Amino acid sequence: MNLEYTPEEEAFREEVRAFLKEKLPQRLSDKVRTGKRLTKADMEEWHAILNEQGWLAPHWPEKYGGTDWSVMQKFIFETELAQAHAPRVVPFGLSMLAPVLIKYGTQEQCEHYLPRILDGTDWWCQGYSEPGAGSDLASLKTSAVREGDHYIVNGQKTWTTLGQHADWIFCLVRTDSSGKKQEGISFLLIDMDTPGIEVRPIKLLDGDEEVNEVFFTDVKVPVENLVGEENKGWTYAKYLLTYERTNIAGIGASMAALEQLKEVARTTKRGGKPLIEDPLFAQRLARLEIDLENMKTTNLRVLDAAGKGGAPVAESSMLKIRGTEIRQEIGGLMRRAAGRYAQPFVSESLDEGYNGAPVGPEWTGPVSSQYFNNRKLSIFGGSNEVQREIITKAILEL
Repeated sequence: MNLEYTPEEEAFREEVRAFLKEKLPQRLSDKVRTGKRLTKADMEEWHAILNEQGWLAPHWPEKYGGTDWSVMQKFIFETELAQAHAPRVVPFGLSMLAPVLIKYGTQEQCEHYLPRILDGTDWWCQGYSEPGAGSDLASLKTSAVREGDHYIVNGQKTWTTLGQHADWIFCLVRTDSSGKKQEGISFLLIDMDTPGIEVRPIKLLDGDEEVNEVFFTDVKVPVENLVGEENKGWTYAKYLLTYERTNIAGIGASMAALEQLKEVARTTKRGGKPLIEDPLFAQRLARLEIDLENMKTTNLRVLDAAGKGGAPVAESSMLKIRGTEIRQEIGGLMRRAAGRYAQPFVSESLDEGYNGAPVGPEWTGPVSSQYFNNRKLSIFGGSNEVQREIITKAILEL
């Protein structure tokens, strides 16, 4: 694969930059750059802008509203959005559910749900993890019992990101307990307004309520909301996870964060000298940059395979491991650079309109919150320990 941009790709990059300069609201860009919390309205606003341009779902087939972009164009688009501090598009409908529907769903499901994902009618969340089934996801116990033309769902999901905003949830449920645990799982689409569903927020250390618990008590779900075949949901779940893990790697976000870190290192002084001149700090920074460059190449290979219809399981696991480690290391170095300003934390300072006195330079405000929040990256989407097991089996055949 040629990693140099062609003249056509350079022209495309300029087109993306011109679009961002004209259409990305400065207010949203500033909030992302300074680590402020995004509201539901903020996320919906950017979603609508990208959809109007026809650039919301570049990884979808063109007939469903995607683009015919090459792998390099998709990579350029992702990195330019991150460099411009555009809000991250909520991935659950666009990047997780949609590929599953396109590959395994019925034509009727695609025709109904995909346009509603694009125009923002439906906000989706993910119902995978449970209190006793996180990294060992196949141990899930939420049950779906067939009664006529409905399933009756009972159980609990947890760590449901942005579930408080969601209209729909795609769920892994147990429809058979007689065989191997992976063989009795099905993939259901559930309307969050259905009677019997309760959403309870989980308050995090930084005061945010990003994740939730979702409880199901005798929830009736139409049989036509089953994706694919009954008891084949584990196959669909694994296919979805390859997209989620690639997304978690966050190449573009890491590139933007690394640029900010380098600027901080150039302008922040320790003992009268810029931090970039500290040998130990400079060594860790250089290691980060090398690792990120290597990961960019692997990311392009994975995107290329996925674009040809493949499901690069082991490669996605590699990206997930290295991507999350890099993002955590960037956060660690940012916190080290902040020094004493990383110690105090004012949760309200991350809200739009906060007028309190700053504790330190503007960039230090969200440093601790981001550092602690990013601890989750190596856990969700399948812990990094589980990813290493996947690589061991898939590549080393051990």
